[in-house]
Amino acid sequence: MALAEILFFVLAGLTILSGLLTVLSKNPIHSILYLIITFFSISGHYVLLNAQFLAVVNIIVYAGAIMVLFLFVVMLMNLNKEDKSFGKPFVMLAGVIISALFFALTAGILLQSDVSANNSTLVSEGNIGLTEKIGVALYSDYVIPFELASILFMGAMIGAVLLSKKTDDLKTKD
Repeated sequence: MALAEILFFVLAGLTILSGLLTVLSKNPIHSILYLIITFFSISGHYVLLNAQFLAVVNIIVYAGAIMVLFLFVVMLMNLNKEDKSFGKPFVMLAGVIISALFFALTAGILLQSDVSANNSTLVSEGNIGLTEKIGVALYSDYVIPFELASILFMGAMIGAVLLSKKTDDLKTKD
């Protein structure tokens, strides 16, 4: 067995275990910490797939920024106390139905996909996830969608600033 296969199985086991502990943990802070471990192990999978850029972005954005935000929200809301109420039975039934539909959709996609054709393409190119290839693709083939996305993000930032201002600040005083 090659080293890459051993690392894959170790990372896969760690990902599944920490994902389950994220869901099953009763303490929200522990749940967030398990989710950080999940993100780091997924970044390990990206490195194994030779997608170093995605691994670094996953660590910086998800394990860094978003998880710190989650920790601050949990600490500010004081969710550490245990709450046994899971909501109304209708909400739980809707959650079960939506989860079952999502699982059926995922299984259908997996059954209809041709994994061997996709795998041969990835193996033949070898450097598909490197930063240089992503940059060349963004600034040649996808330059218009990339620029449109940047305009959309700029509009969202301006909208967030305007929404966060008080209504008194927006009114002009005579």
